[in-house]
Amino acid sequence: MSPKESSILRVTCFGHFMSHFNMLVFPAVLLPLSTKLGMDMGQVLGLSFWMYLLFGISALPWGVVADRFGSRPLLLLFHLGAGICGFLAALNLSNPFALSICLAGIGLFSGIYHPVGLGWIAKEFERTSRGLAYNGMFGNLGLAAAPLLAGMVNHLWGVEAVYLFLGIVNVCGLVFLYFARDGHAGHAGHKPGEKKPHSKGSAVIPFLVLLVAMMLGGIVYRATTITLPAYFELQNNSLYQSFLTISGQFGSPNLFATLIVSSIYLVGMLGQYAGGWVGEKIDLGRGYMLFHLVTIPAVLLMAMTSNIPLVVFAMIHSFFLLGMQPLENTLVARLSPPELHSSAFGLKFVLTFGVGALSVIMVASVKGNFGLSSVYVVLALLSTTLVCVIVLLNHFRKVLHTSQAPTP
Repeated sequence: MSPKESSILRVTCFGHFMSHFNMLVFPAVLLPLSTKLGMDMGQVLGLSFWMYLLFGISALPWGVVADRFGSRPLLLLFHLGAGICGFLAALNLSNPFALSICLAGIGLFSGIYHPVGLGWIAKEFERTSRGLAYNGMFGNLGLAAAPLLAGMVNHLWGVEAVYLFLGIVNVCGLVFLYFARDGHAGHAGHKPGEKKPHSKGSAVIPFLVLLVAMMLGGIVYRATTITLPAYFELQNNSLYQSFLTISGQFGSPNLFATLIVSSIYLVGMLGQYAGGWVGEKIDLGRGYMLFHLVTIPAVLLMAMTSNIPLVVFAMIHSFFLLGMQPLENTLVARLSPPELHSSAFGLKFVLTFGVGALSVIMVASVKGNFGLSSVYVVLALLSTTLVCVIVLLNHFRKVLHTSQAPTP
């Protein structure tokens, strides 16, 4: 890795950590918030709808702006805006409407990272899959740290302190940007002599199919992340009692559940590294399909188990659901022109996180009518549809490759 690539990773990895940290704090305190507000869990979950929606649908305009003005000013806006909204959320936890607005602001500013950071890496890194894998691992670290840290802070000081902490950590990103090297002003340029596959006009069809796959994956991802802490708190009572025996009665069901969720996302970090390695060893589309294929039996078994078996199957699901991301992101880079990488990633995250926000409504509906475990049966059906779409994607990629092959 060149010094320039290392410098890019230091800034983008912290940004990736924070973008996911911001989104995963809310599920970790869902039940404590429900108690504080005197509202049903489904009603409190609904307060986060605009946060998750804006996190996704703002990605495309942020990506277009990044292709025009570069990364540094947008990343500064990300950390400052999300930090201020975190402080405001801490001050408005007793007002559901105001809290919803503050959460929406966190989602809006956090939506900056993915098109900016991933587009930057796709433009500048020679080994794209490896660079995206390292960056993805820090995103997973954010996923893992959010429930653990939020659970601990909530247990010690309450929910208000959780969002104060969120604001402080976001503002710390300004320090990373301050010490960033001059090369961080933008990423409109491309490495001289870099030999990356360039998108042709005929790549439009496989890219559109990939967008459908990513939209379905976004729904599965968001539905999983917003339900796991509460699901573990409800399903792992026997495991929690064993934990109390070992810990000397220290902790609470919420703290224990968030601890388990954090360990599962740490397993997802290993999946990210594995995904980057697979992306360099076998065909991207084949690896992408295999990773999603494994998630289907894993999520079905999550719906049928509790305690230790549930934790094991959730780890398997997380490993492959999160591990496929370097493969998916490399496919985005390969099927889009270099000068529009940030816009292409912006379009991806409009669908994965924007449309994925609809999973909040889906989860509330399925949970209300059939119970929380039924959500995972629905996710298995969605993942099955997703694998079928990837089969179609690989067919169009094969046709594209054949049409671009030089004639003898």
